[in-house]
Amino acid sequence: MIMPINLPVQDSRLSDDELFAFCQMNPKLRIERDADGQIYINMPTGIEGSFRNFDIGMEVGLWNRQTKLGRVSDSNGGYTLPDTSMRAPDVAWVSHERLATVSPDDLKKFAHVCPDFVIELASESDDLVHLKKKMSQYIKNGVRLGWLIDPFGKQTLVYRPGQETTTMLFVDTLTGEDVLPGFTLRLSDLL
Repeated sequence: MIMPINLPVQDSRLSDDELFAFCQMNPKLRIERDADGQIYINMPTGIEGSFRNFDIGMEVGLWNRQTKLGRVSDSNGGYTLPDTSMRAPDVAWVSHERLATVSPDDLKKFAHVCPDFVIELASESDDLVHLKKKMSQYIKNGVRLGWLIDPFGKQTLVYRPGQETTTMLFVDTLTGEDVLPGFTLRLSDLL
């Protein structure tokens, strides 16, 4: 479940540094900010959701270990996107080319870089309408490939810039296309 919150500050929009400090003061919360400055608290998933997330992230991590083309982050990694939102995808991959544009100090906070690839994994308490909107925003900010995985409907919505969203079933094989070359995943084998 994602819940918006209101903050008692003069300007309701926290700066990047204020947002980082707020997150450090509340380490048990999963916090995100949308492009309008609205802060959202994401409820932790149940352990089954955590198992799913780890298994999927591990597959991306193993692919990346072999290819050495970038870096993989989990839902603890926050990205400040070009529209000023700060998002923490369940799994994200960033190419070395994009990471080269980020200073070492910026990497210690919510780096100002857009991942090349993101995965959002729906949990029991998530609102799919909200997650679909979030995925569209990722694409508008520069994500080159995104997967919204719905384990309850046993389908994945695939997002690409300039294309309609496509639906893949868990028995289908997902590919990393030209973003994660050679990466394949069939969710029916994993979840």
